[in-house]
Amino acid sequence: MNLELQNKTALITGSTKGIGFAIARGLAAEGVRVFLNGRSEATTQSAIERLGQGAQAAVGDVSTAAGCRRLLESLPPVDILINNAGIFEPKPFAEIPDADWDRFFQVNVMSGVRLTRALFPGMLARNWGRVVFISSESGVQIPEEMIHYGLTKAANLALVNGLAQLTRGTQVTVNAVLPGPTASEGVSEFVGTLAGQAQQTPEQFEKEFFRSVRPTSLLQRFATVDEVANLVTYVCSPRASATNGAALRVDGGVLRATV
Repeated sequence: MNLELQNKTALITGSTKGIGFAIARGLAAEGVRVFLNGRSEATTQSAIERLGQGAQAAVGDVSTAAGCRRLLESLPPVDILINNAGIFEPKPFAEIPDADWDRFFQVNVMSGVRLTRALFPGMLARNWGRVVFISSESGVQIPEEMIHYGLTKAANLALVNGLAQLTRGTQVTVNAVLPGPTASEGVSEFVGTLAGQAQQTPEQFEKEFFRSVRPTSLLQRFATVDEVANLVTYVCSPRASATNGAALRVDGGVLRATV
C-alpha cells in the first residue's frame, strides 16, 4: 500500500534505537525525510549510518528546555512529530524520590509538550500535520511496579485529548499509540539481566513474565519494535486522516477494555 508520505519531513525523538529507530525506518521506507534524534553526535550519527536513506541528525537532549531549543534550531518545517523519547524503571512506590518523579516527567511528558508547542502551530498554518505520542498500555492500566512511569504515560493521553481539540476542521491530527511489552533493546537487556539473576534463560523468563506479570496478554510474547512501528507509520499517513484524538492500542491484547 502506498501511504502517500513522499516528501514529508518527520522528527522522531529518542530514535537512535528501539521503537523510535523502527519508526524512523518505517517512515523512511515510505519516502519521508527523517530526522533522527539522540543526545550525542556520536550515537545519532551511528544510527544515521545504520538507517541510511538520507536520514539527518537532530541532536539534543529533549528532557531539557535547552536541549529542545538546540534541536529545533537544526530543523526545517516539520510535517510529522513522533514524541517517542521515554524512560522506564521498575521501583517500589515508597522508594521513588522526588528527583525520579521530576526526571520521568521531564523526559516522558515535557519533551513532547515543548516540541509540540514549537511545531504544532506551523502544521496548523500549513493545514497538514501529524503528531503522535508514544504512550503505553501502562498509561491505562498503571503497573504497580512503576507507578511513576504509568503516570507519565497517562499524561500523554491527556495531552493528546486536549491537543486534538485544537485541530478541528484542519488536516492536522494528534494521536497516541499504546504499545504493550515490546522487545526493544532496553527491554531486552533488562530482561536478560533479570533472567540471569533468576537463573533462567530469556525464553523462560518471557514465558513466566506473561504468566504472572501480564497474564491478560493475548499475544503471550513481547511485541517486536517493527510491529509497533507499522501502526505508527500508518497513523502518520494521509490514509489515516479520520483518526484523530485516538488512543490506538498495539498492546498484544493486555488491556481488556472494549474501547
